[in-house]
Amino acid sequence: MSHYTEHDFSRELNVSRETLERFQVYAALLRKWNERINLVSRSTLPDLWRRHFLDSAQLLAFMNGKSNATLQFLDLGSGAGFPGLVLSLLGAGEAHLVESDTRKCAFLREVSRETGSQAIIHNQRIESLAVPSMDYVTARACAGLDRLVDYAEPHLKEGGYCLFLKGARLDEELTLLRKAGKMPADPCKAEVMASRTDKEGRILRLGPFTR
Repeated sequence: MSHYTEHDFSRELNVSRETLERFQVYAALLRKWNERINLVSRSTLPDLWRRHFLDSAQLLAFMNGKSNATLQFLDLGSGAGFPGLVLSLLGAGEAHLVESDTRKCAFLREVSRETGSQAIIHNQRIESLAVPSMDYVTARACAGLDRLVDYAEPHLKEGGYCLFLKGARLDEELTLLRKAGKMPADPCKAEVMASRTDKEGRILRLGPFTR
């Protein structure tokens, strides 16, 4: 696979110079902090712009197709900020990032401060979270699909959606979700799209959820 740079990222997403500079700050901080705490696998750092930034950014196209300042979304198990902080920097709306690890939250707060992100960071477990109802709930590599839906559903607005980055086992996870009776009622749709960054990756857009 060819080397993917910040300039490829900028061209592919058509971001402004100011936004690219914020991501460059983010990248530098991630590399610095990753020496002290395990934010991402070290083997992925040479391909950071594709593996983490673009992988997260591709969800924006499925959030009403464009950035929306009035949209609210909750990112579960944000870790190093993927996908929630990336989407925040791209103007996806009001971002709420929930992460139980205190050190990872310290990292998220420093990146937010240094980049000017307006993301709201919640250092607590998902089960104890109290936030406004959201238009979207996002997640990447956080939990199995059945648990993600359990976590997400109480936080979704009427007509809200889940938007998850998943792997090759997604079809199996969807089958288990249906068998467990956890699929939202019709006219809910489970839309599965191919990832732009991983040949085995999938994007799941689940919804709309009804009360």
